[in-house]
Amino acid sequence: MRRLTLLLAASAVHTLCSGQLRPGFDKAEYTELLRVFAAQADTTMEGFNLPRPERFALAWKSPVVGLQNRWDLYTDGAGTAAIVVRGTTAQLASWLENFHAVLVPAEGELDLDGGEPFRYTLSDDPAARVHLGWLIGLGHLQRSILPAIDSLVSAGTRQLILCGHSQGGAITYLLTAHLWHLRAIGRLPADLVMKTYCSAAPKPGNLPFAYGYEAAQREGWAMNVVNSADWVPEVPVTVQTVDDFNPVNPFRNARKAIRSLPFPQDLGLRILFNRLDRPTRKARRSYHRVLGRTIGRLAAKNLPGYTAPELPEGTHFVRTGPFVVLRPDAAYRARFVDDPKKVFMHHLMEPYYDLMLRFPDRVRMP
Repeated sequence: MRRLTLLLAASAVHTLCSGQLRPGFDKAEYTELLRVFAAQADTTMEGFNLPRPERFALAWKSPVVGLQNRWDLYTDGAGTAAIVVRGTTAQLASWLENFHAVLVPAEGELDLDGGEPFRYTLSDDPAARVHLGWLIGLGHLQRSILPAIDSLVSAGTRQLILCGHSQGGAITYLLTAHLWHLRAIGRLPADLVMKTYCSAAPKPGNLPFAYGYEAAQREGWAMNVVNSADWVPEVPVTVQTVDDFNPVNPFRNARKAIRSLPFPQDLGLRILFNRLDRPTRKARRSYHRVLGRTIGRLAAKNLPGYTAPELPEGTHFVRTGPFVVLRPDAAYRARFVDDPKKVFMHHLMEPYYDLMLRFPDRVRMP
């Protein structure tokens, strides 16, 4: 981190008006970030072969922490820096982070290693929940991200892009919520402009979290860019029960209402309601047992000193916007023909880059 501070101080970065970040989707910005994601991957395998970044240059790589998490700092030399969260690696620990798909409160603290706990507020809604695996990733990464932002600000940077592809995009959702809260309480400067590009990101939390995130980002400072042929934005698997509805709804007290009916209507409706309600509850318990407790024990073996939090049951993950959707056309389908043996063929940087080259130059965010 000291090396990063010296590097930033020596570069004497100053914001240029010509490079001002603006809300809304910017095709050139996202196309450049795809090049950055490909360069960050440290591989020449199929799906990552894109031109080198043109605007941004690598300034610093963080150490690998947590469950194989890492972030890179890129700068453009004109006042804008990009915090780029790495996606899933080939290591088992990285996949355990993805599969630790249970929901925990979006405000609280996490004992990562027996030291100072990670205290976080990602939503002001007490019903909001987020993916535990990616929250663990955020907790480890923010330990170096926050000092880096402090160094950037001291060096004159006031524009920050937060971004990541795949798992990196999922963590970037949580990072965005975390940093916006820190700016709101004065931990980060009020004039720090932050713009988020999640890319090919899966579902980071439940519906109350999504509502809060989308309401905070209605002016267009954050988006998730997805290829509609890509399956990764469709996960984690979600199971919704009547417990996931808002408190005022006709389903929560359905059993009480049914009991008030005369016989035999009460018996018939109770049987029908149970046939609908019990399978979802059973599925939720099964997912929670496997993805919560079993995967949690395996993940903990890679996290010395980690103390698992209480795991309230819940698997109602939802897609979280705002969204920029890339729709495959005939040219794309001719180049990327569905092949069940290549499960990531629509998920890596090349297919996204292919679609982006033909994407409209100007798209207005809703």
